Amino acid sequence: MQKVLALLKPYRLWVVGALLLMLTELAVELLQPLIMAKIIDEGILKRDLDTVFYWGAIMLGIALAAFAAGIINSFVAAHVSQHYGYDLRKLLFDKIQSFSFADFNKFASSSLITRMTNDVTQVQNLVFMSLRIMMRAPLIIVGGVILSLVVNMQLSLALLLTVPLLLLFLVAVMKKAGQLFSIVQKKLDKVNNVMQENLAGMKLIKAFIRRKHEGNRFHKANESLMNDTVSSLRLVEMTTPILLFIMNIAVMVILWFGSMDVSSGEIKAGEVVAIVNYATRITTVLSIFSFIIMAFSRAKASSERINEVLMSETEMKDGNRSDKVIAEGAVTFENVSFQYPDTDEVVIRDLSFSIAAGETVAVLGATGSGKTSMFQLIPRLYDTTDGTVKIDGTDVRDMEMERLRSEIGYVPQEALLFTGSIKENIRWGNETASMEEIISAAKDAQIHETVQKLPQQYETRVGQKGVNLSGGQKQRLSIARALVRRPKILLLDDSTSALDLTTEAALLQALKKHQCTTIIITQKISTAIQADKIMLLEDSILTAAGTHEELLGESVLYQRIAASQYGEEAVYGNASSS
Repeated sequence: MQKVLALLKPYRLWVVGALLLMLTELAVELLQPLIMAKIIDEGILKRDLDTVFYWGAIMLGIALAAFAAGIINSFVAAHVSQHYGYDLRKLLFDKIQSFSFADFNKFASSSLITRMTNDVTQVQNLVFMSLRIMMRAPLIIVGGVILSLVVNMQLSLALLLTVPLLLLFLVAVMKKAGQLFSIVQKKLDKVNNVMQENLAGMKLIKAFIRRKHEGNRFHKANESLMNDTVSSLRLVEMTTPILLFIMNIAVMVILWFGSMDVSSGEIKAGEVVAIVNYATRITTVLSIFSFIIMAFSRAKASSERINEVLMSETEMKDGNRSDKVIAEGAVTFENVSFQYPDTDEVVIRDLSFSIAAGETVAVLGATGSGKTSMFQLIPRLYDTTDGTVKIDGTDVRDMEMERLRSEIGYVPQEALLFTGSIKENIRWGNETASMEEIISAAKDAQIHETVQKLPQQYETRVGQKGVNLSGGQKQRLSIARALVRRPKILLLDDSTSALDLTTEAALLQALKKHQCTTIIITQKISTAIQADKIMLLEDSILTAAGTHEELLGESVLYQRIAASQYGEEAVYGNASSS
């Protein structure tokens, strides 16, 4: 928790100011019972109105000062807590943005969202409460006990014996509550995870009529969250009646012995009133300790979860060759093997090949053969387990990741668009792109004519994840977003699967005018034929490479793939004639 709260350093002057204002309120609150004792003993009992008015005026004056200090303290505490929350969310976001794909495996997306929202709010609330009331509460207790002893040590023994025992009890409750609220936050992660999956898969849920099943999933997660929250709150709430019961007994003891001492003349009535006043103030503070415990326990659990993200070691270190940029776009794999973190399955095994700058290469293979995994090694979304990936002869691990990726256009298998206009989605690939460049990229991606038919053309809003567009339209917009970068290397991961043959042929023809190395993962022989070279992956191994004609004559697997799409007579007839 200390590491998270260390982010308050830029606001230390504000914090000091808030604490001074809080101490002003505290001083007035502790002085008031002493002034009341003077008014009673020296004014009311002696029927001296001048003394009553004198000390009454002082009490009113300091009360107004405390009121003003409290108002200003609230504004300062709000300023610090809100800015602190902003800084913490920004730091978390920057940290998450720096994660490699391997780092993302450590945390579920729903958990990261919870940590950036709910957990930050819990810590932010703690900061506000600390500057406003939380630090004042224990000081009132300690100050109240000390000043009670100053007024009359013998009569204050009840407080001296009771308060430390209650504080020990509160510490024990706080420790247990912290553990319980940590579980609550994890259960909240699960609820968010179910919600996230449901929102993402709503079409599928409706299509398969799985509303009842998903409702049961949510009910179980929600019920588990409710039960653990209730258990945590029950523990915290039970502290208040226990504290009030014991403190009320202490007050009764003070009143009992105080009345006898007043009758015997051993103590003044005002002193008894002062000690009782301190006792009731301490009781009031202890009664809100359940709220303070809950806030502190939740914030402690949340700060540990936030700190877990902030202290997470990024496995992928940036390269130190700032002078290296992608000049040509030649790609080389040298004995590359790869397996995903925390798994035993090797998805790429001893892969070696070279792609010349400006060459177009098609990659074919069955599902799970390692095609997408191979793609992700080029922009260094993952690091190789063994071997080396080089671009223009330089190991990608030696290059600065920002400079490496800035020259690569990557279109993933699942087209992902962002909420915004079509223009903004294309420009997302290059924030400095002019309107002419956006239109040029759209034309090459074969989406320009479609956009022109829309009511607002390039200003047309795209729904979340492109919900108002077809699969083919989303793919072409994703390709336009990659092309507007003017990349040296273009990676298309099965990005033409939703396109008809005519549109796909026009797209591939348009790509030829771009001076870049193009690597296309595809399942279509019609796409592969237009490449300069075809690579065939099978069971994580490169089994064949060559032109369409060469593979028809040499690769049995390629013949089977071609036969499944064109018919055996056409394929094997061509193979035998070649």
